[in-house]
Amino acid sequence: MKQFKTLLFAALLFIGATSFSNAQSKIAHINTNELIEAMPQMKTAKAELEKLSKTYEAEIQGMATEYQNKLKQYQAEVDTKTEEENTKRAQEVQTMEQSIRQYQGQAQQDLQKKESELLKPIFDKAKAAIQKVAKAQGFQYVLDSTQGSGVLLADGKDLMADVKKELGF
Repeated sequence: MKQFKTLLFAALLFIGATSFSNAQSKIAHINTNELIEAMPQMKTAKAELEKLSKTYEAEIQGMATEYQNKLKQYQAEVDTKTEEENTKRAQEVQTMEQSIRQYQGQAQQDLQKKESELLKPIFDKAKAAIQKVAKAQGFQYVLDSTQGSGVLLADGKDLMADVKKELGF
């Protein structure tokens, strides 16, 4: 009877240990910023955004130069013009300044919209690849090991190489 109790106790201990190890979740980590920066589509998107930004900067610079020139001209001629003309010119300069500010605001909004438009498919593609690789390797959780994202310890498997392989680079 004593051997039976010992055997039963050992069996229960074995079953408990087995179920405990099965209950543990498999966890991996990946630095999503590093992955996204390495994606070829990201380089293309950055180049397109930089080109658009430079275009807006050039247009704003041209408008500012025109504004400065007109302002200098009007300031030089202020003594030779009538009060009415000077008032008209002041309003014209003020209108030019407002239009430059308005254009800058619109350009910034357009850049943000374009950035969102270009980056969303890249982020979605990366997320889908991470999920596919994690599921294929049996991971229940994948933590983002990007600095500042809240992961304090990343001793699990790093999925970077497998996800890059999935994405084809």
